[in-house]
Amino acid sequence: MSEKDTISIHLVREALLQSCAPGAATAEVLGKAGIDPLLLEQPSARVPATSYARFWRLLARRMDDEFFGMDPRKLKSGSLEFLCRAAMAQPTLGASLETGLGFLSLMLERMPAQLVRQQSLAEIVLLEPELEPKRAFTCFTYWMIVHGVACWLAGRRIPILAVELRCPQPDFCDDYQVMFSDNLRFDRPRTRMIFSADCLDLPVKRSAEELKRFLAHAPANILVKYRDPDSLATRIKHNLRQMPPDTWPETDGLAASLCISASTLRRRLAEEGQTYQGLKDSVRKELAIVWLAEPQISFAEIAERLGFADTSSFYKAFRKWAGSNPGHYRSLILGEQG
Repeated sequence: MSEKDTISIHLVREALLQSCAPGAATAEVLGKAGIDPLLLEQPSARVPATSYARFWRLLARRMDDEFFGMDPRKLKSGSLEFLCRAAMAQPTLGASLETGLGFLSLMLERMPAQLVRQQSLAEIVLLEPELEPKRAFTCFTYWMIVHGVACWLAGRRIPILAVELRCPQPDFCDDYQVMFSDNLRFDRPRTRMIFSADCLDLPVKRSAEELKRFLAHAPANILVKYRDPDSLATRIKHNLRQMPPDTWPETDGLAASLCISASTLRRRLAEEGQTYQGLKDSVRKELAIVWLAEPQISFAEIAERLGFADTSSFYKAFRKWAGSNPGHYRSLILGEQG
C-alpha cells in the first residue's frame, strides 16, 4: 500500500473529538472500521484510506450527521448524495459550485460560504460568523467534500493554488498538504481556498450510473483518487522543490540521475501527459505564488530566486502561467488583508 492510500491517525483523532464519546464507544467504532484503538497513541501511525472511509460512514450513521457533529445543525445522512445530484444538473463547474455551496450554507448554521471570482482567480470563502476561528480539521473536512465533489464533476483534479485559514497552524499538516496544496497559510484574516478561475468554465457531464458508483466508494475515492498520482512527474517535481531553480538539471542530467536515457524520460513523461519543461514551469509557478503572498519580497527578488534573467522575463512567464501579471495577482491575493 502506497503512502498516498493511507490517512494519518491524527485525522482519526480529530474526527472523534466531537463525534464519539471516549472509551468503549470509541473503541467500538474503531473496531468496526478495522482500526486498532491502540494506534491512537502512536503519533506516526497511518491507517488505510478504505478504513478511514468506513470509519467516516460509521460515524455518519451513528450520529445521522455527515459532518462529524462540527456544526449545530446536522448534515444528515443523504446530504452528500443530494449535493451531488443538485450540482451535476448544472452545465459548468462554476454553476455546480454555486449550487453546492448554496445547499451547504442552508444546511449548516455556522459554515456559510460563497464562491468569489476575481478575473484570473477564484476562491471559496468560508464566512465564519463567530470571533473564534474554527479548527483546521473542520475547514479541511468542508473543503474535502466540496473539492472532492468538484473534481469528480470535472473528471479531473482541480489544482489548488493556496489555502488560507484564520486559525493557528495545527501540530500536524502533512496530510492536508497532500490532499490540498503545499501552500497552506494560517493566522490569516479570512478562511478561503484559492484556485484558477479557468476551472469554473469546465463542463459537467455526469450520469446517474456514474453518481451511483461515486457514492458507493465515497469518501475513500475523495480522499485518494484526486491526489497527485504517485508518478514520475510527482517525483521530479518533489526533487525540483528541494533545489534552487538556477541549479535545476537539463534533460540529459535529470535522465542520468534517474538512471534512464533522455528519450526514455521524455517517453515516460509523455505517457503521463507531462513534459520536463512543463514540470519546471509548474514548480516555478508554485514558488512564485507562495512568494507573491509575502508583500516584503520584491518582484525583482522573486525573479532572481526563480532563476530568471530579469524581472520582465518573470512578468512574461507569470502572465503565461496565471493569466495575470504578478502585480495584479498580488493585489488580489492580499486584497482582503489591507
